[in-house]
Amino acid sequence: MHTDTLRSSPLSAGALTGRRAVVTGGASGIGAACVRAFAAAGAQVTVCDRDGAAAEALAAQIGGTSWTVDLSETGSLEALTAESGVLDADILVNNAGIQRVAPLPEFDPEAWRLMHRLMVESPFLLIRAALPGMYERGFGRILNISSVHGLRASPYKSAYVSAKHALEGLSKVTALEGAEHGVTSNCLNPAYVRTPLVEKQIADQARIHGIGEDEVIEKIMLTESSVKRLVEPEEVASLATWLASDAAGMVTGTSYAIDGGWSAR
Repeated sequence: MHTDTLRSSPLSAGALTGRRAVVTGGASGIGAACVRAFAAAGAQVTVCDRDGAAAEALAAQIGGTSWTVDLSETGSLEALTAESGVLDADILVNNAGIQRVAPLPEFDPEAWRLMHRLMVESPFLLIRAALPGMYERGFGRILNISSVHGLRASPYKSAYVSAKHALEGLSKVTALEGAEHGVTSNCLNPAYVRTPLVEKQIADQARIHGIGEDEVIEKIMLTESSVKRLVEPEEVASLATWLASDAAGMVTGTSYAIDGGWSAR
């Protein structure tokens, strides 16, 4: 029996059959890769994004549904419940995020608050709404797309680093509360991923460090990583698919680094 279990693949075409998933920031980057991977594994996926046209287009491609919402407007999320429909899900991926890069004395306070609303308060409200349905069914998977910056700090990223550290704590509390109900909660911690979010950082990093944009990837983004390349979105999605599956039922309260050895230092 043990050998058969090891031979079975949680990433097979039917690994998530019958499951319903919601992926925030799902229209591009890591979110879109998760949407496609979950759909390929059999899940019914809701693509959640502020870009409604992009969300609808991807949902149409994978036979899913879309949810257009600005998750930074957290006041509108407080009334959400599983009964309202969109969060009546078995899998919730908190992926939506933005980045701003500036020294602390120059960091715009409203930008700092915006990032915390989007990347801490919003995941809390979505988890809060999704958990009752998961508890009732005795199954749930909360996947929080954190970052290596949820484990390590870098200069000029006070809002991002502090938000990701807060997300790590929220994920662990969710794991402890959800365990008796069959709900797991984990963080995924990639280094720089080949996404639009990372591409937009290059000009800011070049300006702050006084180097050319062509030098940013080599001298800033990859300096701490032993594997000298960007992470591909599909690599994050592969781990997310396994964590969402039945095979990962004993994995909870953890942080999975996908950082080419950055956090090994």
